[in-house]
Amino acid sequence: MEAVQVSFWVVALLVALAIGFDFMNGFHDAANSIATVVSTGVLKPGQAVVFAAFFNLIAIFIFHLSVAATVGKGIADPGVIDVHVVFGALVGAISWNLVTWYYGIPSSSSHALIGGIVGAVIAKSGSGGLVASGIWKTVAFIFVSPLLGFFLGSMMMVLVAWIFRKSTPSRVDRWFRRLQLVSAGAYSLGHGGNDAQKTIGIIWMLLIATGYATASDANPPTWTIVSCYTAIALGTMFGGWRIVKTMGQKITKLKPVGGFCAETGGALTLFLATALGIPVSTTHTITGAIVGVGSAQRASAVRWGVAGTIVWAWIFTIPASAFVAAIAYWVSLQLF
Repeated sequence: MEAVQVSFWVVALLVALAIGFDFMNGFHDAANSIATVVSTGVLKPGQAVVFAAFFNLIAIFIFHLSVAATVGKGIADPGVIDVHVVFGALVGAISWNLVTWYYGIPSSSSHALIGGIVGAVIAKSGSGGLVASGIWKTVAFIFVSPLLGFFLGSMMMVLVAWIFRKSTPSRVDRWFRRLQLVSAGAYSLGHGGNDAQKTIGIIWMLLIATGYATASDANPPTWTIVSCYTAIALGTMFGGWRIVKTMGQKITKLKPVGGFCAETGGALTLFLATALGIPVSTTHTITGAIVGVGSAQRASAVRWGVAGTIVWAWIFTIPASAFVAAIAYWVSLQLF
């Protein structure tokens, strides 16, 4: 009885750590949802975070839990997962998020979590404990999601420019100040739908490993779904202001029409990935879309040096978080 009780409190602690990561995910990625709508002046920062948080939360009613299933069962062999692996994964992801938030670098919370799982699993049992199909699908979309965002953002910009070619700039600006509320809402919906599910997935993974759920369950417990969507929405409300400036102004200067095209291209990419059950980076997606919008106007409109720094952060995310996760795994063996 005592061992079960200890096990329960260890699980409860790790669930709390996972929800803390989810809150940080919203905090860290708030810029992805609001940077364009704030930088174009359509919403004030305080209004924007509440707006984005609302759509993060209502995504609970829109999307199937395909991404949660991929993270919970499709990245690592459920038989390898234990409390030490989950602890290592979360510490690795949280550590990388803190570093990139401090330096204002828009990196991926999603890939930090995947990297954390990979590092902790390898520390325990080597690469044999990983599910290759899930890993490769996730790694492929490190490149696919920003390229798709780039393509859709630039195509939207070209299409809008053609449709409104006879309109005055002031009329275009007036229209897209309204329309950007729609695109920002759609992007925040996609952000909540994809990112909250990653934390649902790791909690589900933990519950299966500790016997509080079974691998045959079609869905995780309802309380995990509600708590994770709520946590990411609250994190978004607090906002990651250090990253807003990088996303909204340093890559390229945006007007409401550009913000609309970037957010719409990014939202379409997120909807597709979530429907396919692929955990993608909302950061990669919106960055690709912003660069696409800027380059559709002219290549010199994009500050390629800033974009290059961001790409390097993407490349290092999985190995850096995996390295920290492996260390955290070994430390956890001494702790509990």
